[in-house]
Amino acid sequence: MSLKNKFLEISQVGIEFPTPEGPFCALKGVDFSIDEGEFVSIIGHSGCGKSTVLNIVAGLYQATQGGVILDGKEVNEPGPDRAVVFQSHALMPWLSVYENVALGVEQVFKGRKSRSEMRAWVEHNLCLVKMDHAMNKKPHEISGGMKQRVGIARCLAMQPKVMLMDEPFGALDALTRANLQDSVMEIQKELNTTVILITHDVDEAVLMSDKIVMMSNGPAAKVGEILKIELDRPRERVALSKSDQFNHYRQQVLSFLYEKKGVVKLEDEKRKRSSSAAASLNADLADASSTSLEDQIA
Repeated sequence: MSLKNKFLEISQVGIEFPTPEGPFCALKGVDFSIDEGEFVSIIGHSGCGKSTVLNIVAGLYQATQGGVILDGKEVNEPGPDRAVVFQSHALMPWLSVYENVALGVEQVFKGRKSRSEMRAWVEHNLCLVKMDHAMNKKPHEISGGMKQRVGIARCLAMQPKVMLMDEPFGALDALTRANLQDSVMEIQKELNTTVILITHDVDEAVLMSDKIVMMSNGPAAKVGEILKIELDRPRERVALSKSDQFNHYRQQVLSFLYEKKGVVKLEDEKRKRSSSAAASLNADLADASSTSLEDQIA
């Protein structure tokens, strides 16, 4: 596979962390690629290294083996070409909504945009996430979902090549989460932004993604399967809930996460052992009852 044909290449990535008992291998041989403008979700059980992969792409962790190539350049440190949206909004509480977004813009575009251009750019990105009406409010004056919208605006305003989203909707209520998912899909379609989303939510992954990377369980986690999602955009969640194709993709992800990881088989074994124990108990009770009856006859 030629690297020049791929926008983002995660190539045979492995990482070990030191522990008192010796090196702990979190990832081993993680290998997949992402095209420019593609929306990719990474899903797997807790502890499988999803966020570790994202942190390596962000440049926050250094891979022990392999590496990451973004647009022809090796990733070895954090940079504004990769913006991260965390589950926690991480806004500066003493700054207004506008100032939180402007903080990143001033760092990235200093010397490249005038003050009036930077102001217009901040306002434009707040409009994209429907937060222009609250630009003068402080974080404590807005809801959790609104804070996350500001966090997304801050990332978009840096014009990153890749937006990295680490379970950004996990702490939100169901209705707010759905609204924000729809907004992110609209923005991604409009800007053709390359997105990596870390998630535990199967429906979220199928709804939002062009491709789902399914991780095996750790330690030494790797890519188990990659599922391409061929659903037309824009995607409407109510209509898709009745779609056979959507439910087929959903079933494929669930099958990997549970049946192929032995969870279902384990439960089957437990049921078999339980049934066997019950049968043995019933046989013992029957023998005891028979012996007691014989004693009474004698």
